[in-house]
Amino acid sequence: MHAPVTGAPRPAARPSLALACRFAFREMRGGLRGFYIFIACIALGVAAITGVTSVSRALTEGIAAEGTSILGGDLAVRLIHRKASAEEAEFLESLGDVSRIATLRAMTRAPDQDEQTLVELKAVDGVYPLYGDFRLTGGGDLDAALRRDGDVWGAVAEAELLARLGIDTGDEVQLGRARVRITDTIAAEPDRLSGGINFGPRLIISDAAIEDTGLIQPGSLVRWLYRVRLEGTASDARVAAIVGQAGERFPDAGWRILSRDNAAPGLQRNIGRLAQFLTLVGLTALIVGGVGVANAVRAYLDGKRPVIATFRCLGADGDFVFRVYLVQILVLTAVGVAAGLVLGALIPFAAAGLLSSLLPIKTVAALYPSELGLGVLYGFLTALTFALWPLGRAHDVPPSVLFRDDVSSTRRLPRRRYRLATGLAVLVLAGLAIGLSGDLRIALVYVGATGVVFALLALIARLIMATARRLPRARSTGLRLAIGNIHRPGALTPSVVLSLGLGLSLLVTLALIDGNLRRELGTAIAGRAPSFFFVDVQNNERSAFDTLLTSAAPEARIDGAPMLRGRITALNGIPSDQIKPAEGGAWALRGDRGITYSPELPDNSTLSEGSWWAPDYSGPPLVSFEAEVAEALGLALGDTVTVNVLGRPITAEIANLRKVEWQSLAINFVMVFSPNTFAGAPHTHLRTLTYENGASEDRELALLKTVAKAYPTVTSVRVKDAIEQVNALVAQLAWAIRAAASVTLVASVLVLGGALAAGHRHRVHDAVVLKTLGATRRRLMGAFVLEYAILGLVTALFAVVTGTLAASFVLVEVMDASFTFLPATATGAALAALALTVGFGLIGTWRVLGRKSAPVLRNL
Repeated sequence: MHAPVTGAPRPAARPSLALACRFAFREMRGGLRGFYIFIACIALGVAAITGVTSVSRALTEGIAAEGTSILGGDLAVRLIHRKASAEEAEFLESLGDVSRIATLRAMTRAPDQDEQTLVELKAVDGVYPLYGDFRLTGGGDLDAALRRDGDVWGAVAEAELLARLGIDTGDEVQLGRARVRITDTIAAEPDRLSGGINFGPRLIISDAAIEDTGLIQPGSLVRWLYRVRLEGTASDARVAAIVGQAGERFPDAGWRILSRDNAAPGLQRNIGRLAQFLTLVGLTALIVGGVGVANAVRAYLDGKRPVIATFRCLGADGDFVFRVYLVQILVLTAVGVAAGLVLGALIPFAAAGLLSSLLPIKTVAALYPSELGLGVLYGFLTALTFALWPLGRAHDVPPSVLFRDDVSSTRRLPRRRYRLATGLAVLVLAGLAIGLSGDLRIALVYVGATGVVFALLALIARLIMATARRLPRARSTGLRLAIGNIHRPGALTPSVVLSLGLGLSLLVTLALIDGNLRRELGTAIAGRAPSFFFVDVQNNERSAFDTLLTSAAPEARIDGAPMLRGRITALNGIPSDQIKPAEGGAWALRGDRGITYSPELPDNSTLSEGSWWAPDYSGPPLVSFEAEVAEALGLALGDTVTVNVLGRPITAEIANLRKVEWQSLAINFVMVFSPNTFAGAPHTHLRTLTYENGASEDRELALLKTVAKAYPTVTSVRVKDAIEQVNALVAQLAWAIRAAASVTLVASVLVLGGALAAGHRHRVHDAVVLKTLGATRRRLMGAFVLEYAILGLVTALFAVVTGTLAASFVLVEVMDASFTFLPATATGAALAALALTVGFGLIGTWRVLGRKSAPVLRNL
């Protein structure tokens, strides 16, 4: 006899995590079949993020490593209009070796061919360069190339200048009132990046030759740069101490001091902004790929439902099932992240060669752990965000699945803890994107817009299914099958709409921004802008110059204004370097600004607050400030602005605020002073000439030649040429943006393929049953084409609407530009969506229709 039972049975121990890992790895012995899309989506997004951030870091490290060469010294002092005073020069020379350089824009022409062009002129002394390697194509010495030979000075230029003028090395060109001979071309200029954007080819002459050109007159727009190579140990602490000492000793110098650790601040800011934008694009690709992750997990678990039911029948609880498949998902995510890290780590090395031909700096390509770690974090967070929901559903797969295909169970919501875990993962992912962003506003808008788009796409998918469910019964069998496929349980509608919707929305947004910028630059601005700008018209030449323009172009409109350059040094008595303005106003405090004076309100301006001064006003200095910039700087009527002009600080009270139509490219200034402010100060004048009805290129070039011959020291800028330069810059940026956006499109295609694969089992079942009942392959193919075409068209329409709204916001609110809807872009998006959905749908459908009926029918 058996012994009596004396107590309750001991409960079975809960399966451990180790046991779950054993089951997970055993089940993965069959390979990665069904997870290739999963791995590809994770790898693509991680590679995009790590690649972009690593390239940005490589460029920043390159600038830092070559800071002294780019800047031209350990320190650089910049002055506008004037040279350093004797006391200022003595202070700089006490620090170490000093190199003085003058930079300005000027007109150069070939006397014999009568061709001319705008050049970026640079006059250097005998010790240039203090750092870096300046090389000539011919391999000669720079000092020898710039020496005077009789009455002609030597000069070196970029090869582009020779091509524009149609000349060769050894030919002479007219520069102001002097002739210079091009003795060689420039092969490498180490401090090229420190000068900012150039609108013409470089021309270098000796500083001894600048006086003969007559280009430098009182008030001329010339920048003087003093580069210093410090004696002794030039540590970062010592450099910083000297910068502070210079500011304390010469508080009213009005100079801008740069150190080697901030050699090219404008370039670094632009690299940071572009990297931030491209990182968000990469994150979009990763989020789009997250939809593919969800599809892959759902499809995989759908195929494993009998296995899960068996686990449940053998006593395993839902937590054990969840742990088994969570381990598998984490392992597969690690594979995808690893692949993405390898690709992302290789991108800086691949980009180094390409960037070396575009930027005169060495890209420090290396493995950057922080950037790679960021990719790992984003990859795992994205995988968890999109995998927790379907994994949570697997928790409650019932044992009855072994006996019948319980479709309804796949549509239940997961348990509360899995919903909360998914929400937490979303919040962490959004917080990471916002916290690591350089611009909080853009990051918040991006995260918010992404959330709204996802919610709208999910809502639209449900609306499509609800609408299809309520449509009247169609007479056409093919259409009836297509509509049924759209709304039936396990339909591909949500997956297809989500996979394509976000990617296409981003592509439409970028295409509309690019198209509007090109349209604005190429047609709208060009149509409103003046035909010419004439800079550095001297006071004693102004009347005669205006007479020449009137006689040469009697039907054109001529406008003008006095022109000075000054640097804002204080607002309300607070030094500008202690002010932290909003992003929209920070640029006004960097470097020098164009300023003018006027007795009347300038054209293209409208008063928004305050009143204009009387024409004969003679009281304390007053200034009119541009309204939007004033708001960004926190300025209001009655506040004071201190501007350093010609080494003299001038404090003026804000008398009024005005709105300016910058898009017209007419003469506009952030600051317009009362006329008495600059009484007696040396300055030049700016003139614009506008052909109201346009003019032919030959006529414009003829006017340029006339002005250049009569006034060789006046710089003439043809607006069409300037716009072409800007268009070229925009085109280069557009290629980078399109390349990044293409990653999102590839992710969308992968996700779409994964969505079709996820529904493969149900499609095989439907196709076999319908073929058994007499449906032909042609009829089934037609039904599937109709289904994919309907889904693609609806998704494309959504992408057009959301992309239009997003592009409008970026252009109008962020870039302060105008927006115009471009129908061609919308048509392109619709065609792309239709091609993708129908094309991939047909590929998947052809495989489905080719399956044999017998094996499927045996398992029904």
